[in-house]
Amino acid sequence: MKRVVIASNDKAYGRHEALPYTEEMQLAGRNPYDVSKACADLIAQAYHHTYELPVAIARCGYVYGGGDLNWSRIVPGTVRAFLEGKRLIVRSDGSHVRDYIYIQDAVDAYVSIAEALDRPEVRGEAFNFGNELPVTVLELVGEIQAQIGCAHLEPRVQSMAEGEIHSQYLSASKAKEVLDWHPAYDLRSGLAKTIEWYREFLAI
Repeated sequence: MKRVVIASNDKAYGRHEALPYTEEMQLAGRNPYDVSKACADLIAQAYHHTYELPVAIARCGYVYGGGDLNWSRIVPGTVRAFLEGKRLIVRSDGSHVRDYIYIQDAVDAYVSIAEALDRPEVRGEAFNFGNELPVTVLELVGEIQAQIGCAHLEPRVQSMAEGEIHSQYLSASKAKEVLDWHPAYDLRSGLAKTIEWYREFLAI
């Protein structure tokens, strides 16, 4: 049987005062990227309810890991800067909170949904996936510094980011209960694998 898994993320929820995000919350994105995620989720669910399409939605936190060459993103940009012995420029004030999920855990999340799509309690549903261990940008940067061993490279905090939602993180309770999904990597072990990949890729 063919099955469809929508790779969505926490941006679909938009701004909410109460956190963590749960799957019952309204999709309240306001900027184009967030709204595009919400629209894709709603269309997928509409096709399930109208045509009984075997589809479900995976909403992940901030996915990171080796292979991401978008250097403007916080994890690859930070790792490259520190491996090259450069000071990192943090556009925000460093207090923004996110839930980081290692790429292998995200892949396992997609597979866990696909394998369960013959079950009625999975079809047409959305599931959150994250470590449920939100950290600030500066806490993330500090962990990368510690693992690379470059505490002397103090980041330059610009406090210039505008329009970003300050805190975004997920409850993964539904995925754990319905799909028996659990992350295999915490932030420290996921970053260790990530740094190893970039060190080899950059030949540093």
